[in-house]
Amino acid sequence: MPRFPSRLAVAGAAVALTVGLITPGAAHAGTKPATRTGPLKWAALGDSYTAGVIEATGDLTAPQDGCARTTGSYPELIRRDLGALVDLHNASCSGAASPDVSTNKQSPLGRPLPPFGSDPDAPYPPVPPQIDVVDPASDVITVSTGGNDLGFGQILKDCIELGATHLGLGTPCKDKYDAQIPGRLDQLRTDYTAMLTALRTKAPSARVVTVGYPHLIPEDAARCQYGSLLQFGTFTPGDLGWARDSILKPLNLAIQQTSSAKQDTYVDLYSGSAGHSVCDPDHWLDGVLTSIIPLKYALVHPNAKGQKFAAAQVESTLLGN
Repeated sequence: MPRFPSRLAVAGAAVALTVGLITPGAAHAGTKPATRTGPLKWAALGDSYTAGVIEATGDLTAPQDGCARTTGSYPELIRRDLGALVDLHNASCSGAASPDVSTNKQSPLGRPLPPFGSDPDAPYPPVPPQIDVVDPASDVITVSTGGNDLGFGQILKDCIELGATHLGLGTPCKDKYDAQIPGRLDQLRTDYTAMLTALRTKAPSARVVTVGYPHLIPEDAARCQYGSLLQFGTFTPGDLGWARDSILKPLNLAIQQTSSAKQDTYVDLYSGSAGHSVCDPDHWLDGVLTSIIPLKYALVHPNAKGQKFAAAQVESTLLGN
């Protein structure tokens, strides 16, 4: 797994951050970057894959507003690694879709998520659009959304239930959803473009870095154990292959192409996490559950290894590597 720069390199990283963060944004705005003396202003935005959420990624951070940001999420890992070099405002929130970043208030659910119970402190008041934490003078904005735009959570739930009623045979989830996915991807492109435009308008000199999704499902879906709650539960092998090729890969492609069209930087987590899917022995994502005894839910999210991998990739991008 990629590793963070050593502490001996942190002083040099200050120069790298100045080049890696400011230059692309300044070029986008058509202005020459100024010399900085203070920490670089960074806004981390996104959904549960950024926030962390699950117990496998640590304790909840303050403020505990229901967004379930955790100590082991990749923004917090980078914050600790780079220390005083960055001034991080982490507004990522479990359940966020692209409009929740740019426009909408969001009503977070906290932790744990249904069907494994409900947060004892819920209901939480709505949180403002994540863009509100973006300083107009921000140097960098990282953002990762898209899964909730496509309805990942509901699709996962339905695929598990349909797979159980079909005893692991066929593609009942594909049969239900396949015709809807192209339209959802089209809407995602529209909403993602609007989100990036809003971020650029709020902070015109910032470098915007978009982050894709990792390799959830192995290329050979038959390797997943049907019925295992530590993997995809009763998701059928046929539906797993469909979800990988018709949802996850097109989602990452849509994010990459939309980012490129806006001249923003895309971080690919998919390629480097191959061989570390939910169903691989060295898995960087947990399945429906992280563990059965004690019961810890995951609902197919990156675990500590997955967050460390994402942190290494994003930090490398921030440093201009």
